[in-house]
Amino acid sequence: MKQFIIWIGLIALLCTSCTSKQQHELSVLHLNIWMDATVVDHGFDAVVDEIVRVDPDIVMFSEAGNRDGVLIVPRFIEALQKKGKNYFGESSSLDVALLSKYPILEQTENIPHKDRTIRTRLDVKGKQVVVYTGHLDYTHYACYLPRGYNGVTWKKMDAPVTDVTEIEKANNESLRDESIRLVIEDAKKQQADFIILGGDFNEPSHLDWTEETKEMWDHNGTVVHWDCSTLLYEAGFRDAYRTKYPNPVTHPGFTFPSDNPAMPVEKLTWAPDADERDRIDFIYYIPAEGWKVNDAVVVGPKSSIVRSQRVEEDSQDLFSTPTGTWPTDHKGVLITFGF
Repeated sequence: MKQFIIWIGLIALLCTSCTSKQQHELSVLHLNIWMDATVVDHGFDAVVDEIVRVDPDIVMFSEAGNRDGVLIVPRFIEALQKKGKNYFGESSSLDVALLSKYPILEQTENIPHKDRTIRTRLDVKGKQVVVYTGHLDYTHYACYLPRGYNGVTWKKMDAPVTDVTEIEKANNESLRDESIRLVIEDAKKQQADFIILGGDFNEPSHLDWTEETKEMWDHNGTVVHWDCSTLLYEAGFRDAYRTKYPNPVTHPGFTFPSDNPAMPVEKLTWAPDADERDRIDFIYYIPAEGWKVNDAVVVGPKSSIVRSQRVEEDSQDLFSTPTGTWPTDHKGVLITFGF
């Protein structure tokens, strides 16, 4: 009996050891940094400080161009190295960028230039991970129509548009759906252990504009099947935030417009008389064996802009709030995957 107990103990110890060796996490942050982090005073330094604070394995940026011909990725890498953080990164001619703690095997602007999307292949602990980083077309911002604002001119209209057919038609006039179709087609060709897509989509999700939310946040009774999220779900992608928190009422996860104490309210709102809050910054993934969503956090101030007022969010979302200057008018989204 004593020998049997010893064997059981050894087996348990070996199993625990194997399990601990197999469990890893991959944290992914997406953040729109607002015109190359130039709008807010010391915005670039503030972005660096946020990366140091949050310490993600992968960082995806939108609105990260090479202003005045100066490549932004090497600037970030150098500034982060001075803070003791080592990231890999390759420059792009587009206004999106990716930094990774893991080696970059390949980066390609294989998606047409107008779509502002790059594909990066990483070696993550021996796993091939393909990451798409995008910043989709900001025009024809149709989610403003039911809120009484024109999504092209940004001017207030005489009345809200609540005809869903008209809203979806206006949304389809953007180039966002074309961008997503191209990403979907490209992703089908990739041999990888895991595929991620992140970015500022400039469009909400059909998972957020539902029967349960149609009378909230100035949706004015509309239930909208937004193009990008619908196309991605039909193609097998999943919204990491909604995987973790499927209820948009308790966890709206708003990312725009974020409050920013360093900026006047009028610089943060495009629909000053409306509740324009939406979740337009996303991280999607294609489900794969052995991979799961461990955690989902909104990164940024806990307050947002509602009808030109700074309003503290009372949702059940988890926030990672900045300790210093917040560099942008968006909030970021941080997803932790387990594998």
